[in-house]
Amino acid sequence: MKVAYIFKSDMASTFQLSTMILPQLEAGIHGVEVIGMFFFDENAHILRKGNAIGERLNKIAKEKGMLIMACDQCALRRDLAEGDFEMCGSGSVKPKNMIDVGQVGCFPQLYAALGGNLPNLVITL
Repeated sequence: MKVAYIFKSDMASTFQLSTMILPQLEAGIHGVEVIGMFFFDENAHILRKGNAIGERLNKIAKEKGMLIMACDQCALRRDLAEGDFEMCGSGSVKPKNMIDVGQVGCFPQLYAALGGNLPNLVITL
C-alpha cells in the first residue's frame, strides 16, 4: 500500500513524524510505502536546512524517492521560500533554506507531483 502524509496539526512533524514515522522508516518497519509528505504551518520548520529531523527525513526521502513538499504560502511566511503571496498556487514560488529534497507548492503542484504515483491512502496528522 502507498500512503501520503499531510502534516497539518500543531506539532505533528515534531511528534508523530519524528518519534514514530521517521524511526520506523529508518528501521524499514513502517509497513507501507510512503510516497510523499506535505507540510503546513509550523510543521514546515523541520524542512529547514540543518534541522536534525529534516536532515534525517532528507536522507530517507532520497533513498526512497519520496516527495517532500511544504505549502508555498506557509514556506514564504517562514523564510523557507522565495516569491510573493500572489504567486502562491502557481508553481512559481521557489524553496530556499530547505533540505535538499524540499519542494514548495500548493495543491495543484502536489497533485501534479503525485500524479504518476498515486497513493492508496492519504493520512492527515
